[in-house]
Amino acid sequence: MKTVFSAVSRTCAALAAALVLFFCACNRAPAPQGAWDAANTDDCLPAVSLIDQNGNHVSLASLKGKPVLVDFIYTSCPGPCLTLTSKLVAVAEQLGPRLGPQVEMVSITLDPEHDTPQALKAFARRQDADRRGWRFLTGTPQQIESVLAAYKVRRIREADGSVTHMETLFLLGPDGHQRRIYNGVEVKPAVMSAEAEQLAARG
Repeated sequence: MKTVFSAVSRTCAALAAALVLFFCACNRAPAPQGAWDAANTDDCLPAVSLIDQNGNHVSLASLKGKPVLVDFIYTSCPGPCLTLTSKLVAVAEQLGPRLGPQVEMVSITLDPEHDTPQALKAFARRQDADRRGWRFLTGTPQQIESVLAAYKVRRIREADGSVTHMETLFLLGPDGHQRRIYNGVEVKPAVMSAEAEQLAARG
């Protein structure tokens, strides 16, 4: 009789554990559309000095200490770069005064051969993106290639002068390592701003 009771107890315990796992799975929020955890473990804020839209030299490593949202664009891009930039403009609006003091944003050119600081400044102004805490960066082609290597992304120069690239944004932690990757077409600005704020709150 004791053996039968023990077997029933074990069965009930197993069923209870299965129910707990089931309800936990049901209550788990699905990942936001267009957002997923990063797998790249490289330092994405290396000690590479670039130039911002105001002509200032900026070491990427100096941006460590707070979350950073990063994308790659170029000023003559026919469309996708405008989509990425408009998404970050919305993020900037949602962050408000937290942009700069708590969260940084960085747009790095994929066309350093043509995108001077002046060109980046004009682009940022046209897109309502010339804001405190948002840097548009250029440099030598070799510097840009070294940064792209850290993100494990590439730029391909086409015959017509355009640059083929991924429409991806990255959320870096205060240590410079990727935490989240976003599909620039699918992700909602509210997702990026909320996750950047959460990361800033954790320090």
